[in-house]
Amino acid sequence: MTAVTISGLALLTAAEMGEADRRTIAAGTPGIVLMERAGAAVARAIRARWSPRPVAVLCGPGNNGGDGWVIARLLAEQGWPVRLASLVPVKALKGDAAEAAAGWWGRVEAADPAMLDGAGLVVDALFGAGLNRAPESKAAALIEAVADSGLPVVAVDVPSGLFGDDGSAPGPVAQASLTVTFFRRKPGHWLLPGRTLCGETRVADIGIDAAVLGAIGPRLHENGPALWRAVLPQAAPAQHKYDRGHPLILAGGSLTGAARLAARATRRTGAGLLTVVAPEAALPAFRADWPGGMALPTERWDGLLADRRLGPVLIGPGGGAGPALRQAVAAVRGAGKSLVLDADGLASYAGEPQALAGLLDADCVLTPHQGEFDRLFGKDDAPRLVRARQAAALVGAVVVLKGADTIIAAPDGRAAINANAPPTLATGGTGDVLAGIVLGLKAQGMSGFEAACAAVWLHGAAAQRVGAGLIAEDVVDALPAVLDRLPGRA
Repeated sequence: MTAVTISGLALLTAAEMGEADRRTIAAGTPGIVLMERAGAAVARAIRARWSPRPVAVLCGPGNNGGDGWVIARLLAEQGWPVRLASLVPVKALKGDAAEAAAGWWGRVEAADPAMLDGAGLVVDALFGAGLNRAPESKAAALIEAVADSGLPVVAVDVPSGLFGDDGSAPGPVAQASLTVTFFRRKPGHWLLPGRTLCGETRVADIGIDAAVLGAIGPRLHENGPALWRAVLPQAAPAQHKYDRGHPLILAGGSLTGAARLAARATRRTGAGLLTVVAPEAALPAFRADWPGGMALPTERWDGLLADRRLGPVLIGPGGGAGPALRQAVAAVRGAGKSLVLDADGLASYAGEPQALAGLLDADCVLTPHQGEFDRLFGKDDAPRLVRARQAAALVGAVVVLKGADTIIAAPDGRAAINANAPPTLATGGTGDVLAGIVLGLKAQGMSGFEAACAAVWLHGAAAQRVGAGLIAEDVVDALPAVLDRLPGRA
């Protein structure tokens, strides 16, 4: 798939959102009109969720604060008791924020925690998604007071102190009950801890035409079926099993469970055939586990790699880290086959990611969890999204940085954030299942990035379907129902 923007799933950085605003204003919509629409959207969301009560509206120095002035006015016009505090004197406001403040007829209070006294709801309009440093001095004290108050909080765009581009929170942030953002979500709405701090997030339409996305060209999306459904393989009447791919899994002689889980997932995802290659002593475990697959001794490995009809190849689950796996990776790539690298395959290159650079290509997929990622690429304090993208560019392959907010990054800069994984996936073997799903989709013709995105989402959806008590095998068994009920699937 080319770098096409899927409009509804696009995630915008603060700079990209600023560009969307700029283009809309240049096309004839004044900035104050956008601000009025934003404030009105938040006020509507508040009235829809809460009954009238005393509201403390906290306004910052920029356009996020300008939205707050509009919200205060509109709620007051509806009869809500409103107190408004501003971080800066009104005379210090500029542009649209100054115009919005001019419409407020009430008292303007100092940004002091005392103004929360008697409030039943807080509107946090201090800082928006573009913040790039931790709040300080009186802003930090006010945010801490809001966090300690226990009051319900409505955040405008993002909770103040949250970095919209990466979801991090280096300073104080007050937990929001509701966050209202505009036009499109930001990365911080999906990346942790931002996703949790935002509470329920709603996206309001303020009149920005989706056509601006074509000019902006966002490279980051929320992961979902619309991103890859058009290329998801489907069985056709004239197909036979050889049309649906024949991937390979290289397994080790012990701890066969990992490769067996991956193999089951590969077959459940739709691969027409599958061969597992393992030491002779381990073959009975595979042959007894599933009669529909093939298990062959490692002596056959070179011949299987030479067969151009076979591939892609999964290396890692239960494979035994070390030089032998590195040699196997080189052999797979030398045979011109695509690769999925997981678990022991990743551990075999610990601290040496440069050894993979030039060996892999954009159709190969690496699937590390955070510990494996750190052992391979080294520890770093940079945000996960930044690190995943850097890693993909370094090795020239797709990197799936697993977690509650899994990031799928392609070497060309595209990335997707996945948000449907339930906490029940934190159990042994589920990573092997994910690797198998990626392999099964790639075997049927999906490219690395789309296969990885689809696999991560399907993995999460299957786990959601299982619910409590999940073990890795359950995820595999739930896959057919998830695939069968996928929206838009014939």
